[in-house]
Amino acid sequence: MNYSEAERNWRKPRYNFGNPSESAEMINNDSIRQALSAFLTIALQNTQQTPHPGSPSLIIAELKCGSIFPPAALILRQHFPTLFIGNSLVIGPNLSRDQIDQQINALAQCLLNEGCLPKWRNELLDVWADDQSIAAIERGAVRALGLVTRAVHLNAWSESGDLWVARRALDKATDPGLWDTLVGGLVGLGEGDDLALVRETAEEAGLDEQALAHRTPLRVITRMQRRLPEGFQSEDVITCECVLPLDVVPENQDGEVMTIVALPPNEVAQMLLDNVFTVEAGIVIAQELLDQMVRRDRLGQV
Repeated sequence: MNYSEAERNWRKPRYNFGNPSESAEMINNDSIRQALSAFLTIALQNTQQTPHPGSPSLIIAELKCGSIFPPAALILRQHFPTLFIGNSLVIGPNLSRDQIDQQINALAQCLLNEGCLPKWRNELLDVWADDQSIAAIERGAVRALGLVTRAVHLNAWSESGDLWVARRALDKATDPGLWDTLVGGLVGLGEGDDLALVRETAEEAGLDEQALAHRTPLRVITRMQRRLPEGFQSEDVITCECVLPLDVVPENQDGEVMTIVALPPNEVAQMLLDNVFTVEAGIVIAQELLDQMVRRDRLGQV
């Protein structure tokens, strides 16, 4: 198989934890591997939770697609009592897509008016059930209804072996001030994963599609499921990797990032262990650092 120069560069181990002979303070590779492996195991375990106790199911067109946050369910029972059958809120099954969208929007508007949503984002996402989109939903309502979302991430390495990471703005609605992957964001309504990555890369890092020309394919590494104060998160975490030339410097465009820096992997690893990354980014980056160690081991055996 013939690889481009960028692809060959990515397939090389990107990190350099240092030569122990140069400094007694350099991190031992085995210690890093063990610590990151333990970190990732715990992070994955902590993101495989069940919905809040007493969460009614959300059924749309005879498909279960969500688990409603109990405080939100209480409000919806008061305003839409005829939609509840037992412990399920049922929409359809004999409604058109437009009618379903209108009904779901009415639920979201009701929750907003009753103060049950953290913020109205004016962004539409797909409502997923059995890997198919069956409706549209306001982004701000997905956690209250426990709907599945899809989030794309990019691990971008520099040619010198540093990893580009970004610190979230202090006014972000979620995880303000925490560190993140260079690019990370939700897939919008009717938007493919690849297109979402291109859009998010332009918005968050100021890079065009050409910068991603030799990235690895997007892949789902986990479905996070977490109880949150505002509801239930069920999110497919999708990631890929690329190598950016030394003369390419990412620059945020949408105001949602306060700092973008390229850091040595040992520093990134320590930041992970200090829990200064978002949960999602922690999983994505820890998995990538461990994968890079495996690649180095394989090359060492050749």
